[in-house]
Amino acid sequence: MSQNQSNTPGRPTGRQFFFNPGPTHIPDRVLGAMHRPTIDFMAPEFKQVLERVHERTKRVLKTEQHLLYYGTNGHGAWEGSLANVFSPGDKLLMLESGHFSINWAKMAGELGLEVELLPADWRRGVATGALEERLRQDTGLTIKGIMVVHNETATGLVHPIADIRAEMDAAGHPALLLVDTISSLASFDFRFDEWRVDLAVGSSQKGLMMITGLAFVAISTRAMAASEQAQITRSFVDWRQMMTVAPQRFPGTTPVHLFYGLEEALGMLEAEGLEAVFDRHARLAGAVRAAVRHWGGDAASGVRIVDGELSGPVAAVELLCANPSRVSDTVTAVLTPTGFDANELRRIALERYNLSLGQGLGPLAGKVFRIGHLGDLNEPMVLGALATIELAMRESGMKHHAGGTEAAVNALSGN
Repeated sequence: MSQNQSNTPGRPTGRQFFFNPGPTHIPDRVLGAMHRPTIDFMAPEFKQVLERVHERTKRVLKTEQHLLYYGTNGHGAWEGSLANVFSPGDKLLMLESGHFSINWAKMAGELGLEVELLPADWRRGVATGALEERLRQDTGLTIKGIMVVHNETATGLVHPIADIRAEMDAAGHPALLLVDTISSLASFDFRFDEWRVDLAVGSSQKGLMMITGLAFVAISTRAMAASEQAQITRSFVDWRQMMTVAPQRFPGTTPVHLFYGLEEALGMLEAEGLEAVFDRHARLAGAVRAAVRHWGGDAASGVRIVDGELSGPVAAVELLCANPSRVSDTVTAVLTPTGFDANELRRIALERYNLSLGQGLGPLAGKVFRIGHLGDLNEPMVLGALATIELAMRESGMKHHAGGTEAAVNALSGN
């Protein structure tokens, strides 16, 4: 063997630490629940599973209204939420928060809807009061729907849905409220009925701890009534064909095994208790943020991100979300110093240490890496990931303060 060959790292050993912000770790119990023979999706046995999944999902959403599942990912649920309720030319208002808010708005435009962005610095989110002010200007009530991503996976920023509903009420505006819960549901609180949400979309591969392939739309009675007048051409996502039997039918073959896995995952959430799940996510997220702040020396550059572009240089590692009241408990996006390619850190972490981190999306590619901390996680897993990130930082030459993992330990121990 040559000298070069002997120094070339081999394939990383051990189980991969998967810290992308979705899909997430899949518990062995969930994988095992899907390991079963094929059964007829029309059989009474499976209908009972489907009914239980519907009821358990509604409990997570905190709703007693309508719910429909699709055999798709979150983008399919995005389309289902739009195509069933609106007509070509209807105007929607999207609260800007990052890559996924832009993409959902883009989809709406492709369906023939008119979309206006309520602009925001991606580091801070839409300012309090901005939505109410815009809705008061809409004296002709031309805006038919408000779109918001509850947890923006690309930026690690949360928009407070209860406050958004309060601003809509203060303006006296009748628009429907559409919320993307894809990376928030089952990780921190969401209250469909109490917050009077009209449409909520979610998918299986994040806080619900399942593989990709199932997505849902939760539907208020008001949105269901609006669907009777909708004029967008639809087929696969059409609620009318899906509601011909209870709790629903599927266009084509039902993904039976996915529902067995999801039922197991929902059972695990219930056994832990939703409040305990939320507390766990908040605790682990706090540890991650403590590590990032330590690495950067509590840097606060004041740099803004408008239209995806940074307004100035970044001198040190820092949290992308610069609004302490809106930090995410499921994903932490980390700004890296100007001139350093964040993907080099990700490459080292993956190729040498078998740790998978999320990349910066869209215009943030190479400027950001993302740490997912949602789903089936505990303290040893998070601390192991943080220690490995610090190791990769050292090897990559990224400027940082050593000791971030200790800062996370202190956060978890209450010191």
